Amino acid sequence: MTERKPPGVSFETWVDRQIREATERGEFDNLPGAGKPIPELDEPYDESWWVKRKLRRENVSLLPPTLALRKEAEDALAAASRAGSEAEVRRIVADVNDRITEMLKRPTSGPPLNLMPFDVERVVSEWRERHSG
Repeated sequence: MTERKPPGVSFETWVDRQIREATERGEFDNLPGAGKPIPELDEPYDESWWVKRKLRRENVSLLPPTLALRKEAEDALAAASRAGSEAEVRRIVADVNDRITEMLKRPTSGPPLNLMPFDVERVVSEWRERHSG
């Protein structure tokens, strides 16, 4: 819409005309989500909903890096316990160990990491015990 509002016409009238003309041209036909319920409509109102949605969409954490890595390490151990093979367990633990090692090498702000790389053989041994029966 590049047309400017003509002088002497109220914004409401001008906007209504723009919408009517766009509707007549079919510009609102087949829009994504048409006829579907509005997501999260039944949830209680949260004044910072848009910030939280943006952070979730951008995969941004509000946690300090050390706490985020602690959570990631916890999730990695859970994923390793559900892994389908020993090789997958080793890959998961190696990945999180690499991130832990990198974080330990550099100074960080916020709470201390309080985490050391996991013993891969111990995690694999625990995985074998859970999956042997």
